[in-house]
Amino acid sequence: MIPDEVLKIYKKLQEAGFEVFFVGGSVRNLLLKRLVKDWDLTTNATPQEILKVFPKGFYDNEFGTVGVPYQIGKERKVAEVTTFRTEKSTSPTHKPDRVLWGKTIEEDLARRDFTINAIALSLVGKSNSFEMIDPYNGESDLKTKTIKAVGVASQRFKEDALRLMRAIRIATELEFKIEKKTFEQLVKDAHLLEHISKERVQIELLRILSSDNGYGGVILLYKSGLLKHIIPELLEGVGVSQARPGRHHKDDVFTHNLLSLKFCPSKDPIVKFAALIHDIGKPKVMGKDEKGLVIFHNHEVEGAKIAEKICERLKFSKKDKEKVVTLIRYHMFSVNENITDSAVRRFIRKIGVENVKDMMDLRVGDRLGGGTQTAQSWRLKLFKEKIGSQLKPGPFSINDLKVDGNDIMKLLQIKPGPKVGDILKKLFEEVDQDLSKNNREYLLGRIKDLA
Repeated sequence: MIPDEVLKIYKKLQEAGFEVFFVGGSVRNLLLKRLVKDWDLTTNATPQEILKVFPKGFYDNEFGTVGVPYQIGKERKVAEVTTFRTEKSTSPTHKPDRVLWGKTIEEDLARRDFTINAIALSLVGKSNSFEMIDPYNGESDLKTKTIKAVGVASQRFKEDALRLMRAIRIATELEFKIEKKTFEQLVKDAHLLEHISKERVQIELLRILSSDNGYGGVILLYKSGLLKHIIPELLEGVGVSQARPGRHHKDDVFTHNLLSLKFCPSKDPIVKFAALIHDIGKPKVMGKDEKGLVIFHNHEVEGAKIAEKICERLKFSKKDKEKVVTLIRYHMFSVNENITDSAVRRFIRKIGVENVKDMMDLRVGDRLGGGTQTAQSWRLKLFKEKIGSQLKPGPFSINDLKVDGNDIMKLLQIKPGPKVGDILKKLFEEVDQDLSKNNREYLLGRIKDLA
């Protein structure tokens, strides 16, 4: 169903004397009975004419798209209303050389990427029934779950190389197949992805990973040749064996990384990305032990360095980059059953409280992606229980000491300086080993001993 607030936008343009249609992904999802998050309309009205109809709209782009705000309950949203276009492009940079306003809906649909996105709907009369404009048989492709380029695939991809990733992403999200000729052309044109900004590549990649079938999406990126233009470092693990007698690893490093993504239980695309590249350092540090068996000493350290460069290249935010690097750097944490509470607290402080659950999810993906049959060993289960106990009411930090720097300066009659910090650090290390010592009387007595 189309919300009344969105229908009002449609009808207001119609009442102003303009042609108007629902188009794009909103129509596709409507026909598939999927949730429509964003509504797209197209019209023969120019951006200036659209703004006259919707004075609160905003137009700050070169593509003829006006944002029209609307509200459903307390949720504020924006519908995109775009003038019919017949842009001309001779480069694959996602930016057309010229944007020309079209005269008909057929012209507008002809410049769209895939047949399932080249369907338009118009209201019939005063009723809320619709007429479908479908010159490229997109409805039929929806029924057969097929992604097919509009017209000539090579022309579509050369107009905008981001469509290469969009094909993979839409196929992943909808669990559709890519039509044979379209996929063959996608493979031929994979190199054109180099013309697309890394920010846009990152957005499409994370949308692929956000899907329930993110693993299948990455497989498609690999088979199409796009992956080597996104994360070439990942391909260095192809054929790198991890097999050792008595160990569960049977796949090469590349396959293990992909399977770790597949089995990672997190819904967060950033965590799933970390799972995908968590062993990316192994090919760089691969060596042999005294028995001639393969080892990957400190691969998590090397992997964290590589991951940081990848995140910077793909323009991840500082926060997301730090999460990925942290998860990879410390994913080899020990789950020895004899680990002390203070060691557990140090682990929590090292990775950050906000990353604890994500680290556990990555470990589950790593285990199952490595061929083990259970998501967690009894040791991992025990470790998680210990972490839980230390998170209640919260991990112990230096700020939780029952004394502070002012107490030290007053008792020792000294001014602020490094000595105050050194004593606080020593007190913290002592109490961290035995939380029962965190009482004011005891600590005030220890200050003089440590002075």
